Amino acid sequence: MSPKKIHAHFLAQPKTVTGALWMILAACLLGMLSMLVRNISGDLHPFEIAFFRNAAQLILMLPWVVVAGLGVLKTGRSWAHIRRSAFGICAMLTWFSVLTMMPIAEATAISFSAPLFTTAGAALFLGEQVGLRRWLATMAGFLGVMLIIRPGFHEVGADMLTAQLLALLAAALIAGSMLSNKSLARTESPNAMVLWMGIYMSLFSIGPALTVWTWPAGEVWLWLGALGLVATAAHLAINRAFAAADASFIAPFGFVQIPFIAGVGYVAYSEAPDIWTWAGSAVIIASGVYIARREAKISKAVAAPPAPGIAAVAHEGGREKP
Repeated sequence: MSPKKIHAHFLAQPKTVTGALWMILAACLLGMLSMLVRNISGDLHPFEIAFFRNAAQLILMLPWVVVAGLGVLKTGRSWAHIRRSAFGICAMLTWFSVLTMMPIAEATAISFSAPLFTTAGAALFLGEQVGLRRWLATMAGFLGVMLIIRPGFHEVGADMLTAQLLALLAAALIAGSMLSNKSLARTESPNAMVLWMGIYMSLFSIGPALTVWTWPAGEVWLWLGALGLVATAAHLAINRAFAAADASFIAPFGFVQIPFIAGVGYVAYSEAPDIWTWAGSAVIIASGVYIARREAKISKAVAAPPAPGIAAVAHEGGREKP
């Protein structure tokens, strides 16, 4: 089958199918991104890696601007882009640091508490109504995180404890970024979102990078180029996933990243997750899937409901969007 026919067949699929496929692709690409960051961290500080990752994304998007014209930069939601990028750069600096400090599968599993923070944040800060069952599922998800960390039940050094806390912080920041991401997806094109993210996050990351700056040498430039390419493709896939279908349906497919990165960690770094990491991951996945499915049922019964947490941040012009 020719690439043209494959593309046509892909476009002919239901939106839910294409959205799920985009999210699975994004999950695998994000797993590859974590592996690349781990590899490069032996030569460059995580803050500098973050700058090059954002700069590469911006450079890779420039040909699209040339073809599409400067009109694609027009937006009435500059502050929403800035807010999203601010969450994004804080999450990125924290996450890249975590990847150098602890096993990659364990870090990834903890990061998947982000949807739990999204639910809690939507209720506490956005006034979204969250029912008892969603709260119970959210608490169960955090218990899954505790199974992985097991505070007080096994000895960990100060460095590992710091890494675990930073992983939780990264998850909370990722939740803030995803809230903003879904809001923007309602009005902005996926390519424009990635372009503006490249612009703002390059600006936000250059300061931290300069504090630890060393020039990359030799083949490190090739790894940085691959990092930018994979990161850009991942975000394009995520944006297309959210544009194709509702977040409550799409989000669970992102959990593909956990077994994917566990396999990568085992093959590349001989890091085998222990039974507690798998058990905690299972609880986190189960709670995340339940929350998404529960929200999907609610959305069928309520007229024009927001998607769980992620779509709830639609603030523009001083009011919430309907």
